[in-house]
Amino acid sequence: MSRFRTVAALIALATPLSAHEALAQAGEVNVYTYRETRLVQPLFDAFTKDTGIKVNVVSASSGLEQRIKAEGTNSPADVLLTVDIGRIDEAVQAGVTQPITSGVIDSTVPAQYRDPNGHWAGISMRARVIYASKDRVKQDAITYEELADPKWKGKICIRSGQHIYNNALFAAYVAHHGEAKAEEWLRGVKANLAQKPSGGDRETARDVAAGKCDLGIGNTYYWALMMKDPDKKAWAEATKVILPTFAGGGTHVNLSGVLLAKNAPNKANGIKLIEWLAGEHAQQLYADANYEYPVRAGVAVNPVIAGYGKLNADALPVSKIATSRKTASTLVDKVGFDQ
Repeated sequence: MSRFRTVAALIALATPLSAHEALAQAGEVNVYTYRETRLVQPLFDAFTKDTGIKVNVVSASSGLEQRIKAEGTNSPADVLLTVDIGRIDEAVQAGVTQPITSGVIDSTVPAQYRDPNGHWAGISMRARVIYASKDRVKQDAITYEELADPKWKGKICIRSGQHIYNNALFAAYVAHHGEAKAEEWLRGVKANLAQKPSGGDRETARDVAAGKCDLGIGNTYYWALMMKDPDKKAWAEATKVILPTFAGGGTHVNLSGVLLAKNAPNKANGIKLIEWLAGEHAQQLYADANYEYPVRAGVAVNPVIAGYGKLNADALPVSKIATSRKTASTLVDKVGFDQ
C-alpha cells in the first residue's frame, strides 16, 4: 500500500495527464470497496496468485462515489465493489462509472443481474427473507403480500423502511404491483408491526427470539453469521428462515455488484478482475466467505444457505428495482412507516 500512497502523492504535483499515466501500473489494479477488507482480501489474494496482478484496496463505509467524483480524471480507482442495488445505482447516477465491455460477463452473469447499459454486473446475490419463530410460527411458506394480512397484527419486526435493504424490497413491490398497491401494502405491513422499526437485521432475530414478534425481516447471510457468533447464536437457533415469494413469483434478491470506474488508469486489469470475479473459483470463494448465492450457474451454494431450501429467485430484473427506489422511499414517508 505504500506504493499506492506514493502514487497518490504524485497526483498533487502532476498535470492530470501525467498523473493518470503515473497511476497506470501494468501489474496493479486499484479497488474501492464498501466490503470489509477481511471479507474480500482472501479473494484479492487469490486473484493475485492466479494472475500476478497486485490489488490495492481502499475500503470505506460510505462516500466512495463522492470521493471518485472529487478525484476526477486523476482518480486511481479502477473498480468499485459494493453491495445493494441502491449503492450500485448511486454510483452510476454520480457519473463515476463506464460500461463494462466483456463477452465473459455477458455470457456468465444472467441478464437480470446486469445493467442494460453495461455499467454494473452482479457477482453474488442475497435474498430478503423471514426469520420466523420456531415455536410460534408453524407455516413454512409465506408471500411478501401476506405480510400485510391482519393475522400478523403486532407480530412483525423490521429495521427502518428507509434502509437500503428494505428500500430495495419495497421498490420490488412497486415494480410488481404499482404505486397504489404498494402504498396499500405498506400501510398493512405498518399496521402489523410489533414495534417502531429500529436496529438491524440481527436485532430483528433477537426480538423474535425474545418473543417481541413472531416474524423478522432480514437478509439471508445474517442468519448464517449469527450461527457462527457465540453471542448471537441463540437468536438464530430460536428462528427458522423462510424464503418468501411474491404471489405467483419468486424470492426478492439483491446483489453484491462490481463497476468499472470512469477514469480507470488500469482499465484492462480492472476488466480482468471483474471477469475473474465471475469465474467458478471466485464465485465459490465469494459465496462461502459472505454466505451469499453465486450468480454463476453450476456453482454450489454454501451448505448453511442451502439449508434454507431451494432459492426460486424473482425474475424481475434488478435494474427495475433501481428505477422504483425513489417511489418506494416516498411511500415509506407517506405512510409514516418509521414513525
